[in-house]
Amino acid sequence: MRCLINGMFTFIMLLAFVLLPKVEAAKGTAEVIIFHTNDMHARVNTEDDDGETIGLAEISAAVKAVKEENPNTLWLDAGDTLHGMPAINVSLGENMVLLLNQTSLDAMTPGNHDYNYGAARLQELSKMLKKDVICANTVNINTKKSIFKQYKIYKLPSGVKVGVFGLTTPETKYMTNPINVANVDFLNPVDTAKMMVKKLRSKCDVVIAVMHMGLDKGSTFTSERIANEVDGIDLIVDGHSHTALPEGMQVKNTLIAQTGWHGQRLGCVQINVDNHKITSKSAKLLTEKDVKQLAPAPDSNVEKVLKDINTRNKELFNKVIANIDKDFTSYRLIVRRQESELGNLAADAFKWRTNADFAVMNGGGLRSDLKKGQVKFGDIMALFPFGNNVSVAKIDGKTIHAMLENSVSRYPSSFGGFLDVSGMTFSFDPTQPAGSRVTDIMINGEPIQDSKEYTMASIDFLLVGGDDYDMLKNVKVISELGTCEEILTDYLNQVGTGDTSISRIKMLKSVPMPSEEDENAEQAKEAA
Repeated sequence: MRCLINGMFTFIMLLAFVLLPKVEAAKGTAEVIIFHTNDMHARVNTEDDDGETIGLAEISAAVKAVKEENPNTLWLDAGDTLHGMPAINVSLGENMVLLLNQTSLDAMTPGNHDYNYGAARLQELSKMLKKDVICANTVNINTKKSIFKQYKIYKLPSGVKVGVFGLTTPETKYMTNPINVANVDFLNPVDTAKMMVKKLRSKCDVVIAVMHMGLDKGSTFTSERIANEVDGIDLIVDGHSHTALPEGMQVKNTLIAQTGWHGQRLGCVQINVDNHKITSKSAKLLTEKDVKQLAPAPDSNVEKVLKDINTRNKELFNKVIANIDKDFTSYRLIVRRQESELGNLAADAFKWRTNADFAVMNGGGLRSDLKKGQVKFGDIMALFPFGNNVSVAKIDGKTIHAMLENSVSRYPSSFGGFLDVSGMTFSFDPTQPAGSRVTDIMINGEPIQDSKEYTMASIDFLLVGGDDYDMLKNVKVISELGTCEEILTDYLNQVGTGDTSISRIKMLKSVPMPSEEDENAEQAKEAA
C-alpha cells in the first residue's frame, strides 16, 4: 500500500483490492480517487517555470501507480492544456496530444486557450486524443449541435458509477482571439449544469462536473455560482482562475477542487462510497515530493515521446537570434498593471516595423521573461506563445480615447488588456470612475484630436475585440505585417533594445494597491 507521509494525504486502498483479494466488497462500495489537473498551459518538463513544474511524466507515473492498486481511480483535466509553450505550440498542439496519449488521463474539458489554434483545430486534436474530451455547453453556432461529447459515465470495477460532464467558460468568446470561436456558441453554464444533473443523477452514484470556469469574482459565471445554483453535483474539478485550493472549497453539498496552474501541484480527491451512497469527500494538493513518493521513477512512455519532441525542436529553439544588454520581466503583476519595459519594447518593435503613428501591446500577451545575453528563438516563442500577427489599422482619436479608458479601467487590479504604448503618451487618474480616467493623450508629441484619423499597430487579438476591446472591432485593418516573434527578432537584430524607460504613462494620483494574495485571487484568470 502506498501512502504519503508527514501528515499528507493517505491513500487507503479498498480492502477488497489490496488486503483481502478473495473477499468481494459490497457492490457499489469503494474508495474512489479523483486525480485532477488544470491550466497546465503545456508545461510538461520538470524544468518549466524555473523548476516549479512537477512534470507530466512524473504525474503520469503517480496516477498509474495508484490506479494499479485502486482501479476505482480517474484522472480529470479542467483545460488550458494544449497550448502555452514553444515545444507544443510549434506543432499546433499535436505534441501535447502525443504526450497525453501515453498517460492514463481519462477525460478533459477544453479551456479558453485550448481554442488558440482555432475551433476547427481543437476538434482535430480532440479526435487525435485517445481520451474523452467532454463539454456540454459548447455548440456549433449554426447547427446548435454539441461540438464535443457532453458527458461520460464511468462504471468502476467496484460497481460504482461516476458521471462526468464538462463545461467551458463563456468568457472564451473574448479570452481567445474571437476569430477562433466565431462559429462556436457557449451556452449558459448554470442552465446546462442543471440539464446534465437531471440526466446523470438517477444513473450515477457520483456526479462530477469538470469545468474551465474559475472562481474569479469579476466573472459572470464561476464554479462557486454553479455550486450554489445547481443541486446534485458532488464534485467540481475546476480551472481557469489558477486558484490553489489546498483542501478544496465546500459550497453547499458540492466540493470544488482546483490545483493552481502550470502543473505545480497534482490534485487528489477521495470520495468514499458505501452501497451507492457517498459517505465522505476530501481534497488535497500533492507536491512534487508527494508525487515521487507515489512513483519514484517517471513514466518511461511519456519520457520517450518527450525526448523525441525535444530532439526535433532542439535545433530550432536553440538558435541564437539576438543579444540584449538587460533583463526584461514578464511578471504578471507588473505587465498587467503598469507600464513595463517589456511592453514598451514590444510596442516599439511593432511601430518600427509598421511605421504606424503609434503602437500598443497588451500585458496579457507577454508570457515569458527575456534575460540579458543571448536570446534564442525558443525565448521569443515563449514570450509570444499565441501566434498573434501584427496589423495596422486606421483609428480616430475618439476611439483611441475609449481604448485607453478600457486599458486602465480595472486599475489597481491587474488586467491582461493593460496597454503599453509607443509613439504615444497619456495620463490617468485612478481615483476617477472607470471610463473617465484618461487625459493628456499625445501622439508623437501632439495632442490627440477626436475626429482625426491615425494609424495604429497592434496584435490582431485586440483588433477583433479581445480583452473587451469591443471599440476596436470596427476599425479598418489596412495591412498585416507578420508575427510578433518575427518582428521582435528583426527589431532586436537591427535596432537593439532602444529606450524602453518608464516614461510614457503618467499616473496622476495614487490609490491603495491590493495585496498580492487578493490580486492573484481576483485576477489570476487573466494569466490563463
